[in-house]
Amino acid sequence: MNILQVIPYFTPKRGGDVNVVYNLSKGLKKMGHNVTIATTDFEFDGEYANSLEGIDVIPFKCLVNVGLMLFSPGMKKWLKEEIGNFDIIHLHDFRSYQNNIVYRYSKKFSIPYVLQPHASTPRMVQKKRLKWLYDRFFGYDLMQGASVVIAVSDEESKHDIEMGANTRKLSVVYNGMDIEKYNDLPQNGEFKSKYGINDKIILYLGRIHKLKGIDFAIKAFSELVKEMDNIVFVIAGSDDGYKSELEKLIDELDLRNKVIFTGYVEEADKLSAYVDADLFVHTVLYMGGVGIAPFESILCNTPVIVTGGCGELIKEIKCGYLVKYGDVNELKEKMKYVFDHQNKAKQLVENGKNYIHENLAWDDVVGKIEKLYSEIVTKV
Repeated sequence: MNILQVIPYFTPKRGGDVNVVYNLSKGLKKMGHNVTIATTDFEFDGEYANSLEGIDVIPFKCLVNVGLMLFSPGMKKWLKEEIGNFDIIHLHDFRSYQNNIVYRYSKKFSIPYVLQPHASTPRMVQKKRLKWLYDRFFGYDLMQGASVVIAVSDEESKHDIEMGANTRKLSVVYNGMDIEKYNDLPQNGEFKSKYGINDKIILYLGRIHKLKGIDFAIKAFSELVKEMDNIVFVIAGSDDGYKSELEKLIDELDLRNKVIFTGYVEEADKLSAYVDADLFVHTVLYMGGVGIAPFESILCNTPVIVTGGCGELIKEIKCGYLVKYGDVNELKEKMKYVFDHQNKAKQLVENGKNYIHENLAWDDVVGKIEKLYSEIVTKV
């Protein structure tokens, strides 16, 4: 098959959705398909793109950026000339200029498309009015016109249905993982040595964004340090506009010497952080997404506490602890429980590692998505 992947940006710093496009494209190419990625030059990482051998990654010029609505009108001419060469299109994320344009041309040339919102469907926290307007003029049509909508959790699928997804055309596919890179983990102590840490570590790793619930974790941590002094909270990830708010909170709670911001971490440091952490927290506000970070932590032998969509899977396979978002005391007590019951935490980690190896390898996930593509194409 000739497959077109569409995503607004292409840099590993943007996290999960880009990671999915990268590994899905890589896997499809390995299976013998021709893959093209259409994106923009906004934060474009050329080296990252070039590492995808045999895959064309086309960064169309972004002329205007309005709250990550990246206008790249140069796509139109290319789509008019090239879209007919593709058997199927895979649209990633939900509210984007790129999806709007590709949707129009896919309908015009009768090319089926798959939509994978990556848990971005709900109108939460920021730009609610703009999201409503987008949905009113574009979103509902985009969702309803998809041959298949891929959700990353059962919880997300409910939001997609509210937006108009056909229940008969909705499939839940958990994100995959590059399991092999966890076969040779860094030595214990490398991350602690680099950042001068001598205490136990509670780790958050990901973008510093309001939706990530980091403030919730900090508040729970502030209660925990009243009972445990030999502990620090490490926040590893690039600032997505929310760090200054967290710094104010940290000052208010007198935690300046207890919280460490590392900024964006490269892959080697990322694995070292997981390895040296004593506990990983993933306390996202939105309940529909299944972030991959908790499972990365588990493969590095570090126990996890999560909220939301992740909890759906964590609970099912009994590989970590689930708390209610916003319940500071529950999170604090669960943190303390993990430190007081290390053997129990280690057993949950082993449960998770077994499940991940059997179900979340990228080859398995790519196979599921390829099957969806094939079923769609044969119906056209």
